[in-house]
Amino acid sequence: MIAEDSTLLREGLTHILGKFGHEVAAAVDNAPSLLAAVREHSPDLAVVDVRLPPGFKDEGLRAAVALRQEHPGLAVLLLSQYLESDYAAELLATGDTGAGYLLKDRVGDVLEFLDSMQRVADGGTVIDPEIIRRLLGRRRGQSSVRDLTPRETEVLALMAEGRSNAAIAAELTVSHAAVAKHIGNIFDKLDLRATGAEHRRVLAVLAYLKR
Repeated sequence: MIAEDSTLLREGLTHILGKFGHEVAAAVDNAPSLLAAVREHSPDLAVVDVRLPPGFKDEGLRAAVALRQEHPGLAVLLLSQYLESDYAAELLATGDTGAGYLLKDRVGDVLEFLDSMQRVADGGTVIDPEIIRRLLGRRRGQSSVRDLTPRETEVLALMAEGRSNAAIAAELTVSHAAVAKHIGNIFDKLDLRATGAEHRRVLAVLAYLKR
């Protein structure tokens, strides 16, 4: 499912996804049509522009949040021209299924975009690296993040980008055991205790994104 008011981008995404073997159930240009189309087609993934008609404010985000509450299994990848960490945090707070927030510039790299989309569809979390870089500086004065070591901060930033433990290990050239240890330390320092109802990886990213 695609919801994008730009005809060029909407048609381009439809063409690209079809070319790479994905079925686009519907492509719409406004929030009310997105709500109706998801309810009709029950897609696995919705790619949604944050700002949609009729108001061009946050209608896409509002629709995505409502749909994830109605359809807990729906994965959502938000697209935006703007760096708004609150949008990413609000989407992530709606459930444990796949969620992502990317700047529209990322669509220009087709393979990177498709990889991000697939990770979200598979239940992962993908946050635009530019948001992560901006938040690194913003959160230095906050105690929970300040308590993390530089390496733990790197690991959490990669987690927020949607990287798996194996991908983090490869990126940082460390063992899988070392990554697991760093993530355990992050959970402890952010006071994210294991329970059957909580997805600690998502909660860690939420703690990282909240202002």
